[in-house]
Amino acid sequence: MAHRILVLYGSYRSDRQGIRLADFLVRSFGARGADAELIDAKAIGLPMLDRMYKEYPAGEASEALEQLAGKIRAADAFVFVAGEYNWGQQPGLKNLTDHFLEEWFWRPAAIASYSAGRLAGAHATIAWHGTLSEMGMVVVSSTLAVGNIGGALDESGQPIGDGGAALSRSFPRFADDLAWWTDAAREQRARVAPPY
Repeated sequence: MAHRILVLYGSYRSDRQGIRLADFLVRSFGARGADAELIDAKAIGLPMLDRMYKEYPAGEASEALEQLAGKIRAADAFVFVAGEYNWGQQPGLKNLTDHFLEEWFWRPAAIASYSAGRLAGAHATIAWHGTLSEMGMVVVSSTLAVGNIGGALDESGQPIGDGGAALSRSFPRFADDLAWWTDAAREQRARVAPPY
């Protein structure tokens, strides 16, 4: 059965460049046989966190929250496309993530970071690793880091230049690592109920 992978992206900027990496990931996972879907925080448009999904009485959460909760619960794995804002996390993606908790549990997550600069979002990766672990996900050790995002992927998310070539070389290991943990988690969930 194909892995169901949600690729989560959170920039709200008008000239978003990280969407190129998100599109590359959805397409590349799809080419490997996964059922990959982009979850774009800006398109979903959740408000700033007031109540988590679980804090709404049954039937009172917005339709966007209900649909997203169902997609998260049905997913086998997650990929967080992490732009770096001032050495930290994108607020749009963090806001989307924080609307949920138990829905994330017992599945693997991978981090693909980017920035316009040469550090390629490395600080965001570090920040996300702790957050995702705290939220009940197993974060795989392989990461993707794309610097000079505008020079590594064209507007349609196709790799270009040296940065794009490096991304193309790095993606298979990243995907293999996530696939291994996805299979392991799926098998364990089928074998025994999670402890909480």
